[in-house]
Amino acid sequence: MSGDERRDGLLVVRCQLGEREAFPELVRAWHGPLWRYVRAMVGSPHLTEDLTQEAWVAVVRGLPRLRQPERFAPWLFTIARRAVTDHLRQAYRASETPMDEAGAVVDDSLGSLLTTMQVEAGLGGLPPPEREVLILFHLQDLPLAACAEVLGVPVGTVKSRLHRARRMLRGVLAERGYGHE
Repeated sequence: MSGDERRDGLLVVRCQLGEREAFPELVRAWHGPLWRYVRAMVGSPHLTEDLTQEAWVAVVRGLPRLRQPERFAPWLFTIARRAVTDHLRQAYRASETPMDEAGAVVDDSLGSLLTTMQVEAGLGGLPPPEREVLILFHLQDLPLAACAEVLGVPVGTVKSRLHRARRMLRGVLAERGYGHE
């Protein structure tokens, strides 16, 4: 167990025991990563605020029942994912938009020359499943096993989605002039 998992686990237990100062500490530690994840998934700052708030409300409700406090991060992102997925489902029902799959293949690495901002800009051009796996793995730095837990799929599926998502992202970035071939 890493130091972060230990810290999070202790904060969760303190929350579960009713310590008033613990929840604000947990929010301070995780609001930024949660907000960035939701923002990268939905794009709109206003909608990000709403969905992030919705996730925190679900955390407050579910925290007393969290049986593995050290697994807080995957649990938090699973809650956020559910909020985002519910929103996206409603949005897709309201207006069906076809998604184009970019096909440019370079190599299997994203390339060290791309900045995080360029990558985040390109994420908007990806379908939600591919965007989400890149956000969790590269921007939130979750290990493959935690990504698999959040997404509810085997680790092998996470690896194949990452491969496909990187290829698609390279295509999107190349179209926007960020290619480094």
